[in-house]
Amino acid sequence: MVPPGGGMIRSAPVVAGCMNIEIWSDVVCPWCYIGKRRFEDALGRFAHRDEVEVVWRSFELDPGAPAVRKGDLTGHLAKKYGTDLVGATRAIDHMTAQAADEGLEYHLENARGGNTFDAHRLIHLARERGIQDQVKEAFLRAYHVDGVAIGDPDAIARVGIEAGLDADEVSAVLAGDAFAEAVRADEEEANSLGVSAVPFFVFGRRYGVPGALPADALLRALDQAWQDTRPLTIVGSAASGPGCEDGSCPI
Repeated sequence: MVPPGGGMIRSAPVVAGCMNIEIWSDVVCPWCYIGKRRFEDALGRFAHRDEVEVVWRSFELDPGAPAVRKGDLTGHLAKKYGTDLVGATRAIDHMTAQAADEGLEYHLENARGGNTFDAHRLIHLARERGIQDQVKEAFLRAYHVDGVAIGDPDAIARVGIEAGLDADEVSAVLAGDAFAEAVRADEEEANSLGVSAVPFFVFGRRYGVPGALPADALLRALDQAWQDTRPLTIVGSAASGPGCEDGSCPI
């Protein structure tokens, strides 16, 4: 099990020819945080984990959300899914229990929803600085555990800076439109791939894995993708056995 701070995922390639893994997710998606932990568990047991590059891709579950949504999560879910407060509370309790199984302590009763576009922009900045996983983790924790208003610029600036981003760079991104095109490109690509729910894992551009599958299933997918994306392995050398090369055989 990965400790609460995460840390198993490398944000940049370690060696040339590493396998690329892309994960589409949103920072207000409770299954995405659970899926991150399960993936970290699987990656920690993967024999070639040091030859993997992980890229977090943007996906907005509610791109039309206001910067900061009024009211609590229970009422929002009840309205969104046409249920009552009791049903919404049960759904939150179930999700909290699922998270606890992965070592996560959700406090969704304190969650403060809102638009996640700016958080995704900072996650793209973090990728350029080689700390994308740390910043992704920080935003997931901020929303699901700490009750941070995920769409408030000042609040998410603090989260990003505490996770290791430069304060001046964070301010510049939030004051302008830097990385907006990168976020939109991720979302357009998700649409072209048929991604309609998150988390969604893409291994080596060959396998798409929807949902927060158990760690053992993710490990099997990692093993399969690794086998299928490896270049041909040459055993021995050209001189190790008889054979013909151009101009060397009497034909």
